[in-house]
Amino acid sequence: MALSQEFEAHLQSGLTTVARCWQVTRRDGAVFGFTDHDRDLSFDGTVFRASTGLTARALMQTTGLAVDNSEALGALSDDAITETDIAAGRFDGAEVRAWLVNWSDVSQRLLQFSGTIGEIKRGGGAFQAELRGLSEALNQPQGRIYQKPCTAVLGDATCRFDLTTPGYVTEIAAETVHGGRIFEFADLSGFDLRWFERGRLTVMSGDAAGLVGLIKNDRLSDAGREIELWESLRMAVQPGNLLRLEAGCDKRAKTCRLKFQNFVNFQGFPHIPGEDWLMSYPTRSGQNDGGSLT
Repeated sequence: MALSQEFEAHLQSGLTTVARCWQVTRRDGAVFGFTDHDRDLSFDGTVFRASTGLTARALMQTTGLAVDNSEALGALSDDAITETDIAAGRFDGAEVRAWLVNWSDVSQRLLQFSGTIGEIKRGGGAFQAELRGLSEALNQPQGRIYQKPCTAVLGDATCRFDLTTPGYVTEIAAETVHGGRIFEFADLSGFDLRWFERGRLTVMSGDAAGLVGLIKNDRLSDAGREIELWESLRMAVQPGNLLRLEAGCDKRAKTCRLKFQNFVNFQGFPHIPGEDWLMSYPTRSGQNDGGSLT
């Protein structure tokens, strides 16, 4: 939003009624509004609450492609940002927008910052969050990697496989859970051994709803099926909570062709020569006519 003539005139008047507002939008769609004013403000369908104790350090903004970083500081509370939600990773990568607002006329405002939440530290009933500007994404390496395994993520825009295809995803209630990492099911035999290995487990209901774990092992036995995650989920999953299990992909061409019938979209280079071929050199002896070596 550009600086309006009315707001510019207000800022230049020497007697201003301005406050700062922050909007935090989590990846699960939850929206939080905060302000350093002494009463709540509201615009664009969001209520910016004054009782949260959230403050932010001065925003550092530069021209060019330099990364704009700042920090937000605040107190943990039961009805705003909680320690439980931070520990569960619900605010990781959340979108942040910050405005300078005329609290006597909220239509006069200026968007000062847009970015995401980076590293979050917490302790002593408070939190400290790093704010990363939009140019942060430019620090990520770009371009394709020439390698035998596929570089796509199963179901993304380059893979194009539809994960809602019957037989590749299932929803089932949690039965026995050990430490938020091992899930045991008495009857989940409709899928091959290791079918979900390298796939994803998503919690669909309960306190841990929205959390995602990557599947390390998928084993069948006489007792049923055991799904083991690489890391424990950061909130407790209770028996009866709904889980979504997605088939896994090991990035091999054979798996793409036989398991998913999606080899046309394979993003690897299965016939690229290995390191031994790169280190080879021509020899004078033997028959070198390009024919078979066997």
